[in-house]
Amino acid sequence: MAKAKALRGLVVTMGYACVAIGLFHVLLGNAAIPGERSAGPTIDSLGRFFGAIFAGYGLAWLRAARQSPIPAATVRWLAGVFLLGAVGRLLSLAVHGWPHAFQVALGVIELVLAPLFLWLADAEEKALHVPTQGEAVRRHV
Repeated sequence: MAKAKALRGLVVTMGYACVAIGLFHVLLGNAAIPGERSAGPTIDSLGRFFGAIFAGYGLAWLRAARQSPIPAATVRWLAGVFLLGAVGRLLSLAVHGWPHAFQVALGVIELVLAPLFLWLADAEEKALHVPTQGEAVRRHV
């Protein structure tokens, strides 16, 4: 049951954090990116657009948190997207070098949280003894 509580707490926290970060980028544009206040209108436009997308990503986490149990498949998909973002940061590091220290810290968080979400994904389903899709199919055969 502790894993299920951890999952629920992390999913809710992730949802609110992503919505807040996304809206922060929509409202502040370049000023939301450490060291990039003068990145220009193209990067400002891109950043605000991706901020809106990130806010929507946070809403997807919050939608998952409203379900009981939290669907493992949804957590896995959302964690996979988060992990893909971390991989993008690693590619940027390989191509362009080290970014601002804050971006490095975010990358570390992403590389830690994504596998944690994958590990906890089915915790609530297991705690509530919800049959998996495979188990449901076997029962009906």
